[in-house]
Amino acid sequence: MIEYFKEAVGEGGKVHAANSDLTYALQTADHYLLTPPIYDNSYIGTLIDYCKEHKISSIISLFDIDLPVLSCNKEAFAEIGVKVIVSDPEIVNICNDKWKTYKFLTENNLISPSTFISLEAARAAIRVGEVVFPVIIKPRWGMGSIGIFEAENEIELDVFYQKTKNIICKTYLRFESERFIEESVIIQEKINGNEYGLDIFNDLKGDYLTTVPKRKLAMRAGETDIARVIVDSNLADFGKKISGYTRHIGNLDLDFFITDDNQYYILELNCRFGGQYPFAHLAGVNFPKAITSLITGVKPDRGNFKFNETTIHKDIIMRRVSFG
Repeated sequence: MIEYFKEAVGEGGKVHAANSDLTYALQTADHYLLTPPIYDNSYIGTLIDYCKEHKISSIISLFDIDLPVLSCNKEAFAEIGVKVIVSDPEIVNICNDKWKTYKFLTENNLISPSTFISLEAARAAIRVGEVVFPVIIKPRWGMGSIGIFEAENEIELDVFYQKTKNIICKTYLRFESERFIEESVIIQEKINGNEYGLDIFNDLKGDYLTTVPKRKLAMRAGETDIARVIVDSNLADFGKKISGYTRHIGNLDLDFFITDDNQYYILELNCRFGGQYPFAHLAGVNFPKAITSLITGVKPDRGNFKFNETTIHKDIIMRRVSFG
């Protein structure tokens, strides 16, 4: 993503990166900053000072936990002339909190796997046949496949539920979960079907611009390894419909299944660039370039949203491989 933004700004701009740990990604940027942890009281102040010193014009985050913190502080950055490319707190919280995601989807008559916030509710649904094993146990606030398990029976359900809670308490997932630790794990119906992803791109006012659909062909540790970028008007219309509900800013990463009876089951909404965006980029779109245009008040060139159907394989260095 850093390379994509460096190409987008060209020689007339610089891309800075920030993280609390030194990573390879930081070293690919033009400059980088080692920050305090996101929930440290000095985090926002450190970013503001850095923005002033280096004349930063905009900030964009790729990390779910960062989104609500930045979203709540957009005005502080605006006061020093910095645009934070992040959605409003309400939609950020809906996307980060998988229980709120489920309620948001059902309230808008969108289909999602049946989801439960307690063991008791899940067991009751299983007893009456509303849901059958296997079921998926995952953190309510989670990312990167951390703490996700598939339970085949009630014994596994109990064990994996507690194991997921323990993992939450030992990782950075605890920051968003700590106020609701007894409701920090969800149990979800497992859906069988073909898995798809959408990159849904809005402008800085939340108005819809485009959708890039992908069929996921191979997954590993929560990341997509192989995907087919496809031109599909039905999926594009689906993306536009979701955009109308979320009114998000920039990119929204959506995962869903299409079942044999052509039902669309939405799994997750991620209010940021996700791991599937590079597939869209290598198929021809250029959302970083579109963002640089939007930041300067220029309408993005429609060429930034054009792409071709192609199958792409992602390895340690993202590259395009043609499979025909």
